[in-house]
Amino acid sequence: MTDQAKPTQAQAQAAADDPIVLIVDDDPSMRRALTNLFQSVGLRVEAFGSAAEVLEAKPPVVPSCLVLDIRLPGSSGFDLQADLVKADIRTPIIFITGHGDIPMTVRAMKSGAIDFLTKPVRDQDMLDAVQAAIERDRRRRDAEKSVSSVRARFEGLTARQRDILALVASGLMNKQVAAELGLAEITVKIYRGQIMRKMGAKSLADLVRMTETLGIPRPRGKVQT
Repeated sequence: MTDQAKPTQAQAQAAADDPIVLIVDDDPSMRRALTNLFQSVGLRVEAFGSAAEVLEAKPPVVPSCLVLDIRLPGSSGFDLQADLVKADIRTPIIFITGHGDIPMTVRAMKSGAIDFLTKPVRDQDMLDAVQAAIERDRRRRDAEKSVSSVRARFEGLTARQRDILALVASGLMNKQVAAELGLAEITVKIYRGQIMRKMGAKSLADLVRMTETLGIPRPRGKVQT
């Protein structure tokens, strides 16, 4: 390969961040057909022949979905779904089967699957389901990153700042917070400014949303200084 043909570091990183579809089907011809279909629209693919192979692999760290056959050798698709739930792996699942019925569909959806397709599946139906699943997983991951960022900033506050944050976010004015904690009002104002900067909040409403995201309760009683 010439230097011109080699991907740049940025291109390689972009490829590594692309969404991925995991296919689980014991039929090699079905795995090939689905792989070709997804790759034809630019999706990365990993294919597995059994549930055990999936559990041995590392969970995706990019937006993804699982196209999962219900009938597999050994553990079934439903068994794999239950194992992933236990492991807190929340990759969206699209079930496929050649022997679907209403009870099976209901079971799959109640267990958290986002779609249930019966073979033979139209290519466009499959692609639509996969794109919807990947977008759902992308939104989930973005939300989790946002929560993690807010939690990291919160953990950077001192104990006193956390107490004042909870009281301010509960709707108390500075003088009320001061009375609650036995502090001077000017001291509360200083703390409040520090909290706003550390949390990256642009307004009180922004700060309130952050505390709601973290589920921070209002302190009870006076806190020791």
